[in-house]
Amino acid sequence: MNKFEIRKATLADKGRIWEIIQQAIALRKEQGSRQWQDGYPNEDVVQSDIDKGYGHVVEVEHRIVGYVAVIFDVEPAYNDIDGKWLSDGPYVGIHRLASAQDPHMKGVGTGIMSGVEKIAVDHGVYSIKVDTNFDNGGMLHVFEKLGYQYCGEVHFRGASRKAFEKLLN
Repeated sequence: MNKFEIRKATLADKGRIWEIIQQAIALRKEQGSRQWQDGYPNEDVVQSDIDKGYGHVVEVEHRIVGYVAVIFDVEPAYNDIDGKWLSDGPYVGIHRLASAQDPHMKGVGTGIMSGVEKIAVDHGVYSIKVDTNFDNGGMLHVFEKLGYQYCGEVHFRGASRKAFEKLLN
């Protein structure tokens, strides 16, 4: 398996990040999903992620192959879940996870989430909360593979999404 390295994104990474997100948008459309087909995420969101320190890139041999927003702040949409979270304490929220299609590599999503788990623990946070579209088979597989537990549904921009949590130790 490739060695994935995760690090904070810099302004110099913005162009590559936007390429990867555009590839993910196109892939979701090709798969018949409505996820990310409404102008979100966009370049302003990526800029905001970088400015706030949320943006992270995943590299293999110094080439950026993935992107994720790692957010230590409260996600307001997670306060209203149709279901129940595993914990009520501090958590890391994950958004805008995308992997490159040029080249497409197996394991990028898993590599990103494993890197996020390490970042969380390094910051003394032992819970990760994340959501995805019901039809995002790739992410659902990653969550299952890494032991994330389905907790219910949350709502973003008018759509229900599957919500997951993993407690780290």
